[in-house]
Amino acid sequence: MVSTTAHLTTPDGVRLAHRDHTPPHAHDHTRPHAHDRNLPRVHDRTLLLLHGLAGHMGEWDDLLPPLLADGHRVVTYDGRGHGASTRRPADMSRAACVRDAVTVIRELGLALPGQAPLTLVGQSLGGHTAFLAAAAHPELLDSLILIEAGPGAPDPALPAHIAAWMDSWPTPFDSPSRASDFFGHASWSRNLEHRPDGWHPRADRATMLAAVGELAETSYHPEWAATTCPALVVRGAGGTMAAADAAGMPASRAPGTRTDLAVIEDAGHDVHTDQPHRLHAAMTGFFNSLATNGN
Repeated sequence: MVSTTAHLTTPDGVRLAHRDHTPPHAHDHTRPHAHDRNLPRVHDRTLLLLHGLAGHMGEWDDLLPPLLADGHRVVTYDGRGHGASTRRPADMSRAACVRDAVTVIRELGLALPGQAPLTLVGQSLGGHTAFLAAAAHPELLDSLILIEAGPGAPDPALPAHIAAWMDSWPTPFDSPSRASDFFGHASWSRNLEHRPDGWHPRADRATMLAAVGELAETSYHPEWAATTCPALVVRGAGGTMAAADAAGMPASRAPGTRTDLAVIEDAGHDVHTDQPHRLHAAMTGFFNSLATNGN
């Protein structure tokens, strides 16, 4: 696996940490760049992965090997206010997060003519960002994969729920392994910083609450209805996304717009960490059907 880690700066001054993972058969001298648009494609597909609230790009690590083995270029990044990106940006709005995704796409040349088709893959809040980006910039992407994510309905109780969740964290942790035990997966231990009193998640409470503020009062069904690309909606059998909500998403789009549904058994809300190989199988089936049947 070949990957690079770097930062880019958004127009409003936020630094976004990102990693560009290239498949084993791809080499720098063969990859298409902005000035080499006539070069042949060397990746089957480009995937931009967007993590959820209080997450980080490292939580996709278990999914990376099979995706890279399939020949995909995979880009991950820490959203604003998360991980190694700017910790307390002034703007945590949904629009700002969409602009960040678009900035990553354009700065890294993920949607240049002649390159592999781009799929946005987002879990939870990252999935919400992904479909908002698809609605605002349909020209940039080929397809969407939403994991435990959808337009939902305004939820006035959401900020209080998130606050209570974060307040339940027994921070500081005395070791990364204690954090993994508490959160239920080792990926959480890769998003800690060490301070004199112990280990702390790299997520600021006020920033996380700001990130979900609009979801408490705004409906995003018009944006979901405006998306036109093929989409795969994935929920965990034991996740927080209601089966009825997922089942209703295809009918919310224009007639003829493709929306596939998948349920991953033995997975909760964090499908990508609970069952990465089953998620990979669902993604691969979706990609293969796109190649065979189109939209």
